[in-house]
Amino acid sequence: MRLPAGVRLVQKVSSTRLFARVAPRVIPALDRGVHRLTRGKALLSTQMLPGLILTSTGARSGLARRTPLACMPEGDGRGWILVGSNFGRTGHPAWTYNLLAHPDASVSWKGRDVPVTARLLTGEERAALWRALVAFWPPYATYQSRVTREIRLFRLTAAP
Repeated sequence: MRLPAGVRLVQKVSSTRLFARVAPRVIPALDRGVHRLTRGKALLSTQMLPGLILTSTGARSGLARRTPLACMPEGDGRGWILVGSNFGRTGHPAWTYNLLAHPDASVSWKGRDVPVTARLLTGEERAALWRALVAFWPPYATYQSRVTREIRLFRLTAAP
């Protein structure tokens, strides 16, 4: 299946080093603003990728931290995969440390708040999912090629 030209362009641009420098400052701020204006029903970045707002507990501060993130939905909207790519920058993103320290969190997904539990994926489970993620959004492979760290993957599961 051939992707629309706009999606291919966004994938190409999002793989550049300039994007990796600028996007972490601009995209989350825009997403938070759109999310607030639409009362939790939309994120600007979801025009290209599914997205959610993760509310986690700060690993050191213990304070609630809200982070707009791209995700890969699983199943019937009761699970999500999060990729700690940090746009191919050197360090792990802060939200990954938060989930490691406090796996109970919540997501705002399509206008509803859902309590979730996060689990870091490892081994073959991670490897299989990584292949699916790269097929889902090819720039993830570019991000991984820029760093020596293994990009963290988390599976979020809705609380029963």
